[in-house]
Order: sequence, then structure tokens, then C-alpha cells
Amino acid sequence: MASKEILVVDDEVGIRELLSEILFDEGYRVHLAENAAQAREFRLHHTPDLVLLDIWMPDTDGLVLLKEWAAQKLLTMPVVMMSGHGTIETALEATRVGASDFLEKPIALQKLLKTVLKALQQGVPPVLSAESVAEKPLDTEGMVTVALPLDLPLREAREYFDSLYFNYQMQKESGNITRLAEKVGIERTHLYRKLKQLGIRPLKKE
Repeated sequence: MASKEILVVDDEVGIRELLSEILFDEGYRVHLAENAAQAREFRLHHTPDLVLLDIWMPDTDGLVLLKEWAAQKLLTMPVVMMSGHGTIETALEATRVGASDFLEKPIALQKLLKTVLKALQQGVPPVLSAESVAEKPLDTEGMVTVALPLDLPLREAREYFDSLYFNYQMQKESGNITRLAEKVGIERTHLYRKLKQLGIRPLKKE
């Protein structure tokens, strides 16, 4: 994997530098873009082996850029989306458009390297068509099973789903752990343990 090229797209200089250092130390060739315009320009002249793409950027967000690349037949490399404010809707939309995976910030070192390696090995995923999603309308929880990376090992797929599910429910309950515990049917102590295991920080303390 030493020769693989990775494009990191993030408007936060600290994140770009951190990811660049980590990936460089692992032997990857790293290119940086601080916004969608720079990422577009780079993609017109180069095809990286992988793109790490932030969702929330000031000029054009990552989802819009991902859709542009898909429409222009430029989505010929795996793209891993990154977000510190991930919701189940954005993760599902990114997966439907063609994202390979989804990383939540703050990104743990081992999680980053594992996700990068997996995306490089798997290549570009098959994209779910909007027509097949539209023909079979499902509620949000039901859609998760359609959009999950189904070729993952069961344990990883469950962790992926659990992370999306609990983040979504926490957003709905505005971070209220008591209401969240009642909603998902888990005792509060167990819920705190589950959230810690998934690396999810409660939005507020009670």
C-alpha cells in the first residue's frame, strides 16, 4: 500500500495536518485540499486511490461534491466521508450516492487506518439507484439495512449500524440520556457503557 495516493479534503487545517501526518507515517502519498474547489481541480488532473472527504465545508459541502463526481463519472475511486456532526440521514445519503464508508470525528487512529485499508482493498462500492430506493419506501430505521456495507463481517456491520442508530436517536432526543434510554429500551447504565464502547459522547451531561 506504500504507493497509494490519498486526497484529504477538509476545511480545518488541524485535521488536514493530523491526517496527513498519520497517513504519511503509514507510507501513503497524501494530497491536501481545504475546500471543494481545490478538490475538484485536483480530481480533474489526477485520480487518487482514495479520498477522505469532509461533509461540512463552507463553500460546497462534501455530499454535493460527491454527487457531482458521481454525475460526471469521476467517482472512480473509493470515498470515505468524515463528519463531526454525523446523522443517520447524511450517512445513508452518502452511502446511496457512492461513499465507501463514514468516519465520525474525532477520528481514532486505529479506526482511521482500518477504514482506509478496507476502502482501498474493496475499491468503489456499487451505488444504490434512487429508483430502487424510491420503489420501496422505508422508514429511516428500515433504510439502514439497505444502505449498510453488506460485505462487512457481521460484528463490524453491527457496530456500523449501532453507531448510526444511537447518534440518530441521540439527536432526536436532544442528548437527553433518560429519554434516550426509554426510547431504545436500555437501562441508563448499560446505555452509557454502549455509547462509550461506540466512541459516542453524550451531547450533554445530566
